[in-house]
Amino acid sequence: MISDRVVLDDWHVVAASRDLAAGNLLSVKLMQEEVLLWRGSDGQVHAWEDRCPHRGCRFSIGKVKNDKVVCPYHGWEFAGSGACTLRPAHPHQEVPKAIQAKPYHVEEHYGLIWVCLGTPAQPVLDYPEFQNPKLRQVLCGPYDVAAAPPRVIENFLDQAHFSYVHAGILGLEEKAEVKPYKVARDVDGCGVVATDLHFWQPQTNALIHGGSDVEYAYRCPRPFTAILTKKPAAQEGYSESILLTLQPLDEEHVKAWIILSMTNFEQSEEDLRSFQDTIFLQDLPIVENQVPVKLPLDPRAEMPQPADLLSAQYRRWLLDLGLEYGVIRPAA
Repeated sequence: MISDRVVLDDWHVVAASRDLAAGNLLSVKLMQEEVLLWRGSDGQVHAWEDRCPHRGCRFSIGKVKNDKVVCPYHGWEFAGSGACTLRPAHPHQEVPKAIQAKPYHVEEHYGLIWVCLGTPAQPVLDYPEFQNPKLRQVLCGPYDVAAAPPRVIENFLDQAHFSYVHAGILGLEEKAEVKPYKVARDVDGCGVVATDLHFWQPQTNALIHGGSDVEYAYRCPRPFTAILTKKPAAQEGYSESILLTLQPLDEEHVKAWIILSMTNFEQSEEDLRSFQDTIFLQDLPIVENQVPVKLPLDPRAEMPQPADLLSAQYRRWLLDLGLEYGVIRPAA
């Protein structure tokens, strides 16, 4: 188990709710730990260490019977509480109370399953856009990325790459200027917030064709989660949001989950996902080829420019939090 309490005591997405039916077992990975997910007949999700305490066999290759997980090795049965209720080799003996599956904190929000491996320092992040009836919710991903978690978030916060990595969609080389914008720290529960970002884009979303000016805002409620809000000129004042949240597999690999909260009710979910896939897969070779893999937090590292104000403050925030996972902290 890792020792970084910043991420250990935070909530991280590990699966989509729709992918875990009642009576099913699902093995996921979170920060080098193998986690078992299973859903009881009452709809409740459980998260345990994917390891039977008897001889270490993975629960995930077993089964659920009568709302109990059955270890495939010796048939030991475990109730939703994690308590072992039966050892078939000794059916007439009382099971010692010390025999327990190791539980983790688990909750469901926004169509996703969130797990905390430590002691939650705060609730699952707030994303009110998900409850807005004027916005359509579309889950995209997960995308496998061979990069450190903060590298992936920092790329999401960066506008200066639009004209090159996403040329023809989110930017053009001849319109690469990033105008001054505002950044603040610790606003409404978010560590970093950026506002008044304006950028001209050839295609502002999957529905609109033809360039226009777009107003952007960003907020980072957690180290490995960022939310982008954009207001295309053609959308009659309505804002759209994109939530990016990461499932760290280890310090150099993640699964990236995205929720689109869109004003576009005309196109199919497949078309909307296809558009998002295109954007994300353009970013992939960039973030997977940054050296070093981990994000340097020394403010002098990697030659910052004025357009990097948001990412510079993101790095400063991570440094102030004491984050160690996926970063290179300055030498003492």
